[in-house]
Amino acid sequence: MVEALVTAGIAVGSAGVVYVLAAARVVKQYERGVVFRLGRLRDSVRGPGFTMILPFADRLRKVNMQIVTMPVPAQDGITRDNVTVRVDAVIYFKVVDAADAVIQVEDYQFAVSQMAQTSLRSIIGKSDLDDLLSNREKLNQGLELMIDSPAMGWGVQIDRVEIKDVSLPETMKRSMARQAEADRERRARIINADAELQASRKLAEAAGVMSEQPAALQLRLLQTVVAVAAEKNSTLVLPFPVELLRFLERAQQPAPTAAAPAVGPAPAAPAVPAAPEAAPAVEPIPLDPSDPSEPSAAEGAPPTA
Repeated sequence: MVEALVTAGIAVGSAGVVYVLAAARVVKQYERGVVFRLGRLRDSVRGPGFTMILPFADRLRKVNMQIVTMPVPAQDGITRDNVTVRVDAVIYFKVVDAADAVIQVEDYQFAVSQMAQTSLRSIIGKSDLDDLLSNREKLNQGLELMIDSPAMGWGVQIDRVEIKDVSLPETMKRSMARQAEADRERRARIINADAELQASRKLAEAAGVMSEQPAALQLRLLQTVVAVAAEKNSTLVLPFPVELLRFLERAQQPAPTAAAPAVGPAPAAPAVPAAPEAAPAVEPIPLDPSDPSEPSAAEGAPPTA
């Protein structure tokens, strides 16, 4: 009798151990357990820790609640300004409702991936090339809204979407490089012109100050001589007065009424014999042909001057 009781106790204990081993489940901290009893979803979602289910009647499915980082494969598309590009992105999402993630969609990760690819191609077709290159934050927000709208019904929340890389054709890269080079050259010319304008204004101010104080010009000349002599000691500097250049310039300009005065002794001109003075003009006296005392022209009268 005692042996039978001991045997029965051992059998019951063994059955209990087997039941506990079959019913015991452990849910990790970053997981949630969705229980199906005879194929029907239980209302309560099991939290992290130790939990029990009915063996052979319940089925526990664990859902990861961590943020998933999923790369979106590169998509080829044509932008709104007819440029062929290849764009890839990365998406960050997590499950916020474990029951919906299991019930509403067969594979929520695959569904999110396909939705991200189609949304990325749609964004490429609606955007310009400049927006893809410089205004990515706005495109990321639009892409996030496009993916998040259907994903909310799957119990999935989209945290962030980032466009990772934009690949351009080689011809477009060369065109953009030439454009950037031309823009840099334009900016350099503008900066040089601005510098010349500022320098001319400062030189005009300096010239005004030197015109009021003539000694300042001499001091500036001496400073220039010192600066040149400090670089190379073998250099010989001979200051040339500017006033002399101005004097020579005035001397070369012809006067409007009289000849410019000769500078220095003029060379002696060759002697020219003086011409004989002309006789004073004598008014001719008319002759009377009736007077016999006057000689006629035929008789050899001297001609009048």
